[in-house]
Amino acid sequence: MGKIVLKKVRKSFGDVHVIPSVDLTIENGEFVVFVGPSGCGKSTLLRLIAGLEDTSSGIIEIDGKDATALPPAKRGLAMVFQSYALYPHMSVRKNIAFPLKMAGMDQAAIDKKVEGAAKVLNLTGYLERRPGQLSGGQRQRVAIGRAIVREPAAFLFDEPLSNLDAALRGNMRLEITELHQNLKTTMIYVTHDQVEAMTMADKIVVLQAGNIEQVGSPLELYNHPANVFVAGFIGSPRMNLMTGADAQSMGATTIGVRPEHMEISTTAGMWKGTVSVAELLGSDTFLHVNVEGQGSVTVRAGGDVNLRHGDTVFLSPQAGKVHRFGADGKAMA
Repeated sequence: MGKIVLKKVRKSFGDVHVIPSVDLTIENGEFVVFVGPSGCGKSTLLRLIAGLEDTSSGIIEIDGKDATALPPAKRGLAMVFQSYALYPHMSVRKNIAFPLKMAGMDQAAIDKKVEGAAKVLNLTGYLERRPGQLSGGQRQRVAIGRAIVREPAAFLFDEPLSNLDAALRGNMRLEITELHQNLKTTMIYVTHDQVEAMTMADKIVVLQAGNIEQVGSPLELYNHPANVFVAGFIGSPRMNLMTGADAQSMGATTIGVRPEHMEISTTAGMWKGTVSVAELLGSDTFLHVNVEGQGSVTVRAGGDVNLRHGDTVFLSPQAGKVHRFGADGKAMA
């Protein structure tokens, strides 16, 4: 249950190739995150899997069966959108039960499934309320509950936390991750937020212009980015990318050093620069240093670092922490 395979899947709108050609295998029970900048094709790819968009060519298999031509209702998948899409005049109980009622399930079975989903999502005390009486996070849990009762082969999440504030986003990330651990059902999750991708995924699929740039675990992508795009996208703050003579001296067109792998000194180092901004975050300080010939370089330092705007500093990469990329943008051995 829940294995999804894409074979040379393409999607075009006229002459515009949104998804040029994608091959991807999502194993049963995996939590897979599609991540990339706006317009990279991640939501389109999710909608192709769901059947909400028709493929231009290629095959989509679900549990070993060709589902390419099947309508959404026949694919055994449940989708949770950015908007909660709840019925405001219905109680939480009736909202969660709605797909089961439409399927003609008897009331006793519906009640059992709804109460089970409510227990998993900590909604038992809210079943008789209406959506307008709930917080944004609670409404999103109701939308997830409506998906759970269908017992799908896989859950498809399309930017489900975008409408929540920062604190609620953090809480819901934990709740969805815990839900996956409890249900052990395949989940595909679309986001533009690489922090969500890193903290939630078993496997990350990085997309750019409809193409898959790299597939791997969060740590694989963090430690071994396949190219300059992935290197600059995965990690927060983003990796420092440097070109010119400094890169050429290391046998590369571009070198990358993550902010947390940059050593800072007031006496000596590989690069000399001037602190432009010091962001004090308590446990960490992010220093933005203007380096001649490279522009702004970000350094992640300890919270007690005593450096401010205008201070002269010297930067050096930690041993073994330099990423090298060739003229084609791909990682070098």
